[in-house]
Amino acid sequence: MKLTKVVTAAALFTFATAGSALAFHSGGVAECEGCHSMHNSFEGSANVTGMAQYQSGPFLLKAQDQSGACLNCHQSADTAPTGYHISTAGVTPLDSTTPVEMTPGGDFAWLKKTMTGSIRKEATTWDGDRHGHNIVAVDFGYTADKVLTAAPGGTYPAANLACSSCHDPHGRYRRFADGTYASTGLPIFASGSYNNTAAPIANVSALGAYRILGGVGYQPKSLAGSFAFTSQPPTAVAPSGYNGVNTTIAGTFDRVAYGNGMSEWCANCHTAMHKDAYTSGTKGLVHPAGDGAKLTAAIVTNYGAYVSSGIMTGTAAGSYSALAPFETGNAADLAGVAALKAFQTTPAAPSTSNNVLCLSCHRAHASGFESMARYYLGNEFMTVADSANAGMYDTSTTENKINTAYNTTQQTNAYNGRPATLFGPWARNYCNKCHAKD
Repeated sequence: MKLTKVVTAAALFTFATAGSALAFHSGGVAECEGCHSMHNSFEGSANVTGMAQYQSGPFLLKAQDQSGACLNCHQSADTAPTGYHISTAGVTPLDSTTPVEMTPGGDFAWLKKTMTGSIRKEATTWDGDRHGHNIVAVDFGYTADKVLTAAPGGTYPAANLACSSCHDPHGRYRRFADGTYASTGLPIFASGSYNNTAAPIANVSALGAYRILGGVGYQPKSLAGSFAFTSQPPTAVAPSGYNGVNTTIAGTFDRVAYGNGMSEWCANCHTAMHKDAYTSGTKGLVHPAGDGAKLTAAIVTNYGAYVSSGIMTGTAAGSYSALAPFETGNAADLAGVAALKAFQTTPAAPSTSNNVLCLSCHRAHASGFESMARYYLGNEFMTVADSANAGMYDTSTTENKINTAYNTTQQTNAYNGRPATLFGPWARNYCNKCHAKD
């Protein structure tokens, strides 16, 4: 697909005015012509949909569906992570093509990789359905989940899953100075997602919700009358430059400071997956995730000391890992967000006032691993040892076993750029960052 001059101009405007690609949405409704076309014609030629002139997509979109309208700008044929891109073009199964975007939410292109070593019972070779949220974007080759017909733990139909299922494309939800949210009330002057955004002024201005996520009452227009959200957007702060190669466990680009409400927000669709407290010895226990799922003293100790398998010599103050983030408990008021900004810059040691969230284990969009996990769950070891006994990724967990160089690249990208040497040789599953059973 080719971008129209209008969309390209909008992207260039983004870079020219913001540097870090924040201007197009700016926390609220974007430039209307960036997504919609009244006649599917620009200077007398057909538009980006590939459809006939004067024919547009649903809701006058410049694509055949909602996610396609987003990917017109958010997908790129990058060879390295850049800007606001969350999907790598040209990724295909069973070859060396590799997703390269390293945003905190992950690269949707992992949905297109056919993997081996699956722990899923239905098949040993599969086409990415378990990599993440299977958005439908016909123009870009994304299709609905072939196994799950509805959201796990809920009833949201997989056939209708789109970027707009989570993100309000018109950005109506806004955060006020007192930490409350509403869909109207004061003008939105900037995004509410970043650590360098000025604070809203009481009774004067508001910020957009984190990642323009929908709040109470939100539902995509395509599903009007059903599936309205019951929880407000979460409180979180991301770095303004959020897409790049990470060379430390703590991360530089994918280190988001989560405050509160993320799991409760995920429960808008995954209600039965949410559990806000620990219940020892209960059959069928769902892993706790929520504002009430506070880290126990034992987990705080493990997290602070854990370096890698069998190495418990870490210092708590420097122990934060973006591969196992936790919520700080800070609310969305001015003081809470200021504390989150400080935490994002310099993460503090974990404590029993922090809590587990869904994104402690999962990425929001997609990942290189089954169940959109941040790390591989299907093998005993995350890493093995090379001839010099240095850590190397276990290439049996990736798809192309013919060329191990491809496997190494895919594994490294799946960990958002982190080399295997950060984990050391024979590092076991990263659940041990909290549970230290190795």
